Amino acid sequence: METCTEIIVVSTRQQGQSALEILAAAVPAAGRGYLRQLFKKGRVRCDGQVLAADALLQAGQQLQLAGSARLAELLAAPRQAAEAAGVPVLYESAELLVVDKPAGLAVHGGAEQTDHLVGRVQTLMTQRGERFAVAPIHRLDRATSGPVLLGKGRKACGELGRLFLRQQVEKCYLALVQGRTAPTGELASLLPAKGKLKEARCGFQALRRSEQASLLQIDLQTGRQHQIRRQLAAAGHPLFGDARYGGPCPPALPRLFLHCSRLAFVDPFSGAPLIFDSPLPAELRVFAETLLGAPLP
Repeated sequence: METCTEIIVVSTRQQGQSALEILAAAVPAAGRGYLRQLFKKGRVRCDGQVLAADALLQAGQQLQLAGSARLAELLAAPRQAAEAAGVPVLYESAELLVVDKPAGLAVHGGAEQTDHLVGRVQTLMTQRGERFAVAPIHRLDRATSGPVLLGKGRKACGELGRLFLRQQVEKCYLALVQGRTAPTGELASLLPAKGKLKEARCGFQALRRSEQASLLQIDLQTGRQHQIRRQLAAAGHPLFGDARYGGPCPPALPRLFLHCSRLAFVDPFSGAPLIFDSPLPAELRVFAETLLGAPLP
């Protein structure tokens, strides 16, 4: 049974590669023999024309791949393997991938931290036969959950890193803080970073408020270590579950109440806008609704 057509956009990194090479990167679970049969049967097109396997393509061109149940299985295989390895993949291309980091998992390893996000993703890439090194373009605290962007190889990491340097990435968080905050606000201060004082800025909007607590949607404009936690604690509204910065830690809350709810940017390789909205984890939603006495939006 046929399914919808799959669209594969040729990235700048893939310019000049053959159609077969590009298709193999897009469907890593498929063997080359299977992919060559797709070309022979005329199931791969570009600009409306049947495409040959050895055709060289330019950045921005689109491959249209006739869908099938077998193809759907092959496309889903890497994501299923990633989820089995504890690395839920939200999006992947030839240059980058976005994964859903759970709370409690560090992004990087350390002397006493052998299990970490980068290690899991690198193991997954190695199992798939991909030789490049992956690296995170930004970080989330170990206790924070949400989407993390990683680059594939040095060149891709450089391009993606420039998005953050130019502040071209939208990062939104959900945090439950102690006390009743203002409906909206801006926080700006100097925080120590690498031996220097650096500007830290964020804005917030209260989604729910009571005398006990406020659920905030936070627009992070800079990315200093523990910035949200430190700035809100300094403002008299520490996060729930944040013992380090004086927040209340009730037994019913198993973790820090901080979740990255949105990561959005324009893919520098394809020009496509990418938006990743991550719902509040169930354990945080249940706790907030119980404390605030109302369902969350």
